[in-house]
Amino acid sequence: MSEVKVKTVRTQQLEIAYEEEGAPDGFPVILMHGFPDDVRVWDGTASILSSAGYRVLMPYLRGYGPTRFIDPDTPRVGQQAALGLDLLQFMDALRLERASIAGYDWGCRACCVAAILNPKRIRALVAIGGYDVHDVMSPPKPAPPALEAECWYQWYFNTERGKAGLEAYRREICRKLWERWSPSWHFDDLTFERTAHSFENPDFVQVVIQEYRHVHRNDNGDPAFVETEKYLSTLPQIEVPAMVLHGDEDMVHPLFRSEELMSKFIEGTERRVVRGAGHFLPRQRPDAVAEALESLHLHHPLLVSSRRYPHV
Repeated sequence: MSEVKVKTVRTQQLEIAYEEEGAPDGFPVILMHGFPDDVRVWDGTASILSSAGYRVLMPYLRGYGPTRFIDPDTPRVGQQAALGLDLLQFMDALRLERASIAGYDWGCRACCVAAILNPKRIRALVAIGGYDVHDVMSPPKPAPPALEAECWYQWYFNTERGKAGLEAYRREICRKLWERWSPSWHFDDLTFERTAHSFENPDFVQVVIQEYRHVHRNDNGDPAFVETEKYLSTLPQIEVPAMVLHGDEDMVHPLFRSEELMSKFIEGTERRVVRGAGHFLPRQRPDAVAEALESLHLHHPLLVSSRRYPHV
């Protein structure tokens, strides 16, 4: 594979690194990766979409790869408000009036938050795993024991031992999660190593630890995001054209989770269960993600009458 040029743009808090494929004048599609991953998760999807005429943008999240904080005093947080605002500010930095977005895991959370905070900027959303916004103001509710067991890493990260463990064994921990979360996906060492270098970001550990402590109410978060978090904790409906994708082998987000939260999307939102795919659905079925985006653009009743770009 030829070497990919990494570009950067500056937002309020970050120098965001990103990769780009496709026609510069194509309609922009932003693909948001999750934890523990990076933009390589989108290689297959980006290839399909760029061939169809879209401009595909793949940013590295805060704490991953070449993305860096501008100010050394900025709190290193990974909470949902920060992720969603990063996406909107990324659009601002690139002067994108509107874009379609897709994401999974942390990336899905960023997409959902962005769609809630500024729906006019989002033409379409593909939410892999479903509605992914948390009420961080109320006491957390227990999940079924099988799901709690799969979340061992979250409880681990809520301890100082877990923070030290992630610092010392970040590659080993992340690889173990890759192996568990998509059980029928058999990746090789090269595939993992092409992404694992992104976990060497100097802020990776702190951002990851803060996110999992904040979501479990063990970290107060960045004061700059308090009001946004209060609003998101009301779990607002997403009012943009959307589609939900969910792998039937996802070991982190069981199928009932996305099904129960379909009311958080506008009426008529489609949910597709992707057979044989786990949590890392974009790596296993990049075609399903591309098809979902294309389907929204070509057939969604709110969009078909407002096409302004070729191939859209």
